[in-house]
Amino acid sequence: MTARRASIASVALLALVGPATGSLAAGAAPHWSYEGHGGPAHWSSLEPEFASCKTGHAQSPIDIHAKAIKGEALPAIEFAYKPGAAKIVDNGHTIQIVPAPGDAITIAGHRYELTQFHFHKPSEESIDGKRRDMVVHLVHKDDAGKLAVVAVLLQAGDTNPAIAALWNNLPAHKQAEVELKGVQIDPADLLPRDRGYYTFAGSLTTPPCSEGVTWYVLKKPSQVSSGEIARFAKAYPMNARPLQPLNGRVVRASQ
Repeated sequence: MTARRASIASVALLALVGPATGSLAAGAAPHWSYEGHGGPAHWSSLEPEFASCKTGHAQSPIDIHAKAIKGEALPAIEFAYKPGAAKIVDNGHTIQIVPAPGDAITIAGHRYELTQFHFHKPSEESIDGKRRDMVVHLVHKDDAGKLAVVAVLLQAGDTNPAIAALWNNLPAHKQAEVELKGVQIDPADLLPRDRGYYTFAGSLTTPPCSEGVTWYVLKKPSQVSSGEIARFAKAYPMNARPLQPLNGRVVRASQ
């Protein structure tokens, strides 16, 4: 791997999994944002490594035209999640959860380890032009470093026990992290009962906008209370990238 490719890979990995140990850099201000001079329209000009945010042809998120997609006999996503320890990171862009190792998904016999999950308000993905109140992105990586992200749309309704537990233990300020003590988080609590999905080739939705990410957007949303939405909004009232052009990509849907 060339030095430049290694640098880009390092930036992408940091964007996905955050710091492994210790606290975030004291006083480190995010150099990109969701509005103003650091907003999405300017991401590609902030750093050379962010060029894909403008030049990429398979960028995420997208609007999924569900009514025009015929369901196929695609393999089910096999979720192997369990309750466990976790770390909550407020990274200046979102609330990110780093679970203990061992959670994974398997698709057609191929295993991806869950590395982290994080939240956006409103949902970044839209279906037939409609965005939901929030979305959680569960980021997985296989042994070769390939990424598979499961997006679970969240709509106002009943309290979500996993999110309630997380929100009760948020860091006191941004650019900080908390190791959960005496609390176990089960990512399965974030999933709807119906696990049907849409899938397409895409990218990270934050800088460096690296492509080569396989997306699985679950068709049915899960519920989260209006109070839980409001709690997230206090820290991040809007952290969703604008929709990106499809550019001829094929979106497939499971039956």
